Amino acid sequence: MAYKKLALKALLVNSANDRHGELENETSAIAWLFTHHESAMRKLAKDLAETGEIYEPPLVWPDGTNYVVFDGNRRVTCLKLISQPKRAPSLELQAFFKGLKANWKGVFPDRLDCQVETDRERIDEILLRRHTGTRGGVGRNPWTDRMTATFVERTGKGGGVNVADEIEKRLEAAGMLPAKKIPWSTANRLLSSEGLRNRVGISVSRSKFQLTHPESLVLPIFRRIAEDLANRSVVLGDLWDNEGKVAYLDRLETEGVLPLPPLPSPPAPGAPGPRPGTRPGAGSGPGNGTNPGLGTPPSPPLPPPAKPIKRSTLVPQVSHAVVWQAHVQRQRQIWDELQFKLKLDDHPNAISVLFRVLFELSIDNYITRTNLAGVHPNDSLKNKVKKVGADLEAKRRIDGKYAGVIRKLESADGIFSIDTMNRYVHSPDFAPSPSHLTALWDQVSQLVVICLNA
Repeated sequence: MAYKKLALKALLVNSANDRHGELENETSAIAWLFTHHESAMRKLAKDLAETGEIYEPPLVWPDGTNYVVFDGNRRVTCLKLISQPKRAPSLELQAFFKGLKANWKGVFPDRLDCQVETDRERIDEILLRRHTGTRGGVGRNPWTDRMTATFVERTGKGGGVNVADEIEKRLEAAGMLPAKKIPWSTANRLLSSEGLRNRVGISVSRSKFQLTHPESLVLPIFRRIAEDLANRSVVLGDLWDNEGKVAYLDRLETEGVLPLPPLPSPPAPGAPGPRPGTRPGAGSGPGNGTNPGLGTPPSPPLPPPAKPIKRSTLVPQVSHAVVWQAHVQRQRQIWDELQFKLKLDDHPNAISVLFRVLFELSIDNYITRTNLAGVHPNDSLKNKVKKVGADLEAKRRIDGKYAGVIRKLESADGIFSIDTMNRYVHSPDFAPSPSHLTALWDQVSQLVVICLNA
């Protein structure tokens, strides 16, 4: 630990702060703070101007000639805007900060005492103790449960299951451990969220580690990841944010290590689900991972599905396999509103419109991120979905059954169709019902998640 006096202009407001997840840049991070906490930010800025005191040194990490702020982003943001009011995200706020600057008593601090940590693992340990336990200290802006969950997904700390330990046990049992020690903290960071884990054949459900594919398929993936981490060809800094994690897994996919075969599609709305204690799609024929002739051991059975509960929101309030990256923050904001804020019984019209927006933004994200050929700027949503579905099927990201579900969305006569989504926005006579909305969401949610993760 070292304390240094650093120039305010050298401090970077963290665009991957756990308060909001990954955003595009510092400007986006500043805008987020005022969009969600304007009243608190104004009070903090006013207090700083009146007292001229910072009280608590920001926690920073050196990044080239600058320093990224990991704790103290609100304070640093306020000081930056007092110093440069034109950086405030609205004319009203610019006037507010201009007034604070004019009334600052004494010499404005262009340098701050900061706690500088060069070990990012140590930074996470500090944040873990400051923000995820019992908190009662004056001056803290406590993390909510959602912010704590973002921290856990980013770092793999405090999640209850040591994924790296589970992988190491399986590699050791198969005689596939690398010669060098696997850095657990780096492995847990890489596989810190369900969407990332699913790509390598892992799921963590109800605090239990499970394989989603036969062990013969996932062990070579575990071995490659373990070797890359143990030999330090991939280090903690490469996997610091979701962009880096996805880039690494994309590289494994390009090299042929991934992808795994797609899992069977979920049953259509109203269709019976799998028998308790069995893997979806399991049967007695070949291809299910249990046929002795294939030479692959059976995967452990999934736990029985939870008893259904009445849905109050469009997006069920359970864990989803979305890997939230900086370029899908608008989609994440809409997702959060549909999962936690807007109630089906109270806001069906608002939900239907946001549902339609989220669906198209997700499709567009896949097209942009994959540079999908054959898509024209003037293509209708129906044509874009058709081309995305065909591409996913060709790449074996979805099975034939779900590809058929996507093709049915093109039908204007279908109860669940893209035309239905368009009516949500444009028809003065179309009244969406909660049951209809949830049925359509259940049908397209797998496609939305895949497109968001592109």
